Amino acid sequence: MGCAEQPCCPSTDDSGDDDDDIASPPDKSEVQSTIKSLSLKLEDLSTCNDLIAKHGAALQRSLKELDGLSIPYESSERLKVVNERATLFRITSNAMINACRDFLDLAETHSRKWQRALQHEREQRIHLEETIEQLAKQHNSLERAFCSAPGRAAHPSKSFSEGSLLASKGEDSEEDEDSEYFDAMEDSTSFITVVAEAREDRKAEGGTTGSADWTSSDDVLDSASPVPKGPPKVQRRARIPDKPSYSLNLWSIMKNCIGRELSKIPMPVNFNEPLSMLQRLTEDLEYHHLLDTAVHCTSSVEQMCLVAAFSVSSYSTTVHRIAKPFNPMLGETFELDRLDDMGLRSLCEQVSHHPPSAAHYVFSKHGWSLWQEITISSKFRGKYLSIMPLGAIHLEFQASGNHYVWRKSTSTVHNIIVGKLWIDQVRGALGEGRVAQESTPDCTPPHQTGDVEIVNHKTKDRCQLKFLPYSYFSKEGARKVTGVVSDSQGKAHYVLSGSWDEQMECAKVVQSGPSSPSSDGRQKTVHQTLPAKLLWKKYPLPENAENMYYFSALALTLNEHEEGVAPTDSRLRPDQRLMEKGRWDQANTEKQRLEEKQRSARRRRLEASARDCGAEEAEKEAEVYMPLWFEKRLDPLTGETACMYKGGYCEAKEKQDWHMCPNIF
Repeated sequence: MGCAEQPCCPSTDDSGDDDDDIASPPDKSEVQSTIKSLSLKLEDLSTCNDLIAKHGAALQRSLKELDGLSIPYESSERLKVVNERATLFRITSNAMINACRDFLDLAETHSRKWQRALQHEREQRIHLEETIEQLAKQHNSLERAFCSAPGRAAHPSKSFSEGSLLASKGEDSEEDEDSEYFDAMEDSTSFITVVAEAREDRKAEGGTTGSADWTSSDDVLDSASPVPKGPPKVQRRARIPDKPSYSLNLWSIMKNCIGRELSKIPMPVNFNEPLSMLQRLTEDLEYHHLLDTAVHCTSSVEQMCLVAAFSVSSYSTTVHRIAKPFNPMLGETFELDRLDDMGLRSLCEQVSHHPPSAAHYVFSKHGWSLWQEITISSKFRGKYLSIMPLGAIHLEFQASGNHYVWRKSTSTVHNIIVGKLWIDQVRGALGEGRVAQESTPDCTPPHQTGDVEIVNHKTKDRCQLKFLPYSYFSKEGARKVTGVVSDSQGKAHYVLSGSWDEQMECAKVVQSGPSSPSSDGRQKTVHQTLPAKLLWKKYPLPENAENMYYFSALALTLNEHEEGVAPTDSRLRPDQRLMEKGRWDQANTEKQRLEEKQRSARRRRLEASARDCGAEEAEKEAEVYMPLWFEKRLDPLTGETACMYKGGYCEAKEKQDWHMCPNIF
């Protein structure tokens, strides 16, 4: 098993413009074809060498014959000049012939060496692929054997067949040297929760204490759980065509992508779902009612509970969604105007192609707004795929002025080589910046542990969330999330618990204190709480969801045709529409056309920039894209430059004036 600890190939971050710029390693037929072409060229060169020698000798003979004829003096002088020039030509030709002969000998020698080297490289690559696949199968068998081992207690969470697998330290050995991931055993909760059963037991006996009763404002939290929805004013579609049954081996493509940035790897639509990344980003708003409820909170810590539940709810749609969304075209947009039924209006725009980056703005008529610029970084690590969303999410409530900032966690897709694909949300690697950074003078930046931290920059309240990676060696349930809401003084007010794919609860803290030291000398904080209240529960999936890419009710409506949207809207993307209709072959052809069109547009920008500046500056200029609806601004809270909404979209839609939109489809 030691060879599994080594990276399969060096990690590369190619800086090419488009997906098709990265070529996969040549197969045997390509190598043989190249060698055959080189051999033919060498034969042509050898033939030319023989012809030059033959015709050169014939020329010399003709000149000697002319030299022996009796001719006038003037003609004799001219003939002598011609003879001298022919001699110089012969000398030069002989030199060229000798050089060609040397080149031919050298090329033939090295051609044999190259052929042997290529053959050896191909055999080594095949051997490496077989070794990786064999190790993955052995690893899978060991996990199954461990799961069914006699005497093992039944786990309270999902079974192996539903996607829960071992995630040990050795699995992450292929990460970069400056990245460190923690095993689930070490990553267990750092506190203990005890539910207070009787009111008289809630008196403070030391440690940090809090209020023993639920306040009247806690009624707001009771209303956070979803209530039955009334009939919508606009009837939306409830299904899409069933997913076709195409068989395609994921490993056959992914084996050449180890260590690479997947946004630069050409992928057929067979691995996609008929939604773009902009639509997936908008799908995070499915549980917007949590924020609508949070508007009415008079306590900032109670509001923080609802904001935390909203942040966790955005992962609930990913539990079965292992397909890749379409990478948006540069300048592509997606609008969700649901003021009538959802009370919000959302706009996304793709503001960068490499790295893929999207800006998002949401306005709610209930009194809150949300904005973010998310850059997706994804790497294939051999046995699993890491998807790292980079960027801060901002949420502001207009009435109270509370401003929350947080960042998303890393998603990991397991069993790429063999077994059933399953996804887990894990804490980000050290140094990847998964926490909300504060730049205000009275706050020091929190330690980058990789935990998801939500900060209220007005009150300095914090919520520390832990997404626990699943492991058979851990007593924790699968997909578990825990958290503590504390005020600016570090006093705990609420304890959060649940799972990112099902529900979240909160329990009010009555009192807190240290536990007795464990055998290793470490102490945990004990929080005595009131009974927990439900904050959020996932909506059930629509009927036949397994044949519709496991789309939620909201996701089914996102690609529904809508009149009046911008010509750059994702709903109008032809390859995505063809895929949704089940015409995948046509979708692949259309996808290649769109990618070539995007490459041509970049080449035109590069040529236009090259006329005004040097090549290096032109390359940078060609990468710069000026978004239509967003603009770069310095974020005073995070200290980062991010795209923020500058307005104008609603006005353009009302007038149906889209002359400024690029023709990207």
